[in-house]
Amino acid sequence: MYKLSPSLLAADFGILKQQLEELDKANVPYLHLDIMDGVFVPNLSFGLAVVQSIRKYTKIIFDVHLMIIEPERYVEQFAKAGADIFCFHIEATENAKELIAKIKDLGMKAAIALKPATPISTIEELLPELDMVLVMTVEPGFGGQKFMQDQMEKVKDLVKLRKENNYNYDIEVDGGVNPETIKTCFAAGANVIVAGSAVMGAKDISARVKEFAEIAKDYTL
Repeated sequence: MYKLSPSLLAADFGILKQQLEELDKANVPYLHLDIMDGVFVPNLSFGLAVVQSIRKYTKIIFDVHLMIIEPERYVEQFAKAGADIFCFHIEATENAKELIAKIKDLGMKAAIALKPATPISTIEELLPELDMVLVMTVEPGFGGQKFMQDQMEKVKDLVKLRKENNYNYDIEVDGGVNPETIKTCFAAGANVIVAGSAVMGAKDISARVKEFAEIAKDYTL
């Protein structure tokens, strides 16, 4: 099932409440929250306080993407702040299996993100336990990068593994998505789409959400 996850990082924070209301009116299911620590990735973004403060303004599912080292340190805090999906990078922890169990024990869905250079083999044994796999189609930590089409092979391989083993995870893509590249993502088999400026920077957010939904109708997801 297709799900759109607009990125908060591309929002206009001066009118954030208004934009959240626009997403709600457009029936957007997910909101993608990029948490950066300046260590795992070079940039800083926002943290727990922002997640907690906006939680009371929307019932949208919070799709939290942690680009931080040792994400296991913050599982309880993000659960309390209102995160619904806790997505961490396999490269950032030494205890992925324990972390997944902890995420689920706290009532969140567990997801793992893969940087462009990280192969599926690094998480293959964890796939039965995951609710979602995030394939990065840009290098994490920066907005506005060009879409990496070669990452669609990773998406196709995840689709194949899911079918062969009867797994249940969603496949999410993040980076460089626009009305053209979203078609490539759908064709490869991704069903959760992170979009930053393509949605949050659009003159009419609702119209762009509808445009993406219309495109999705042409694909079996």
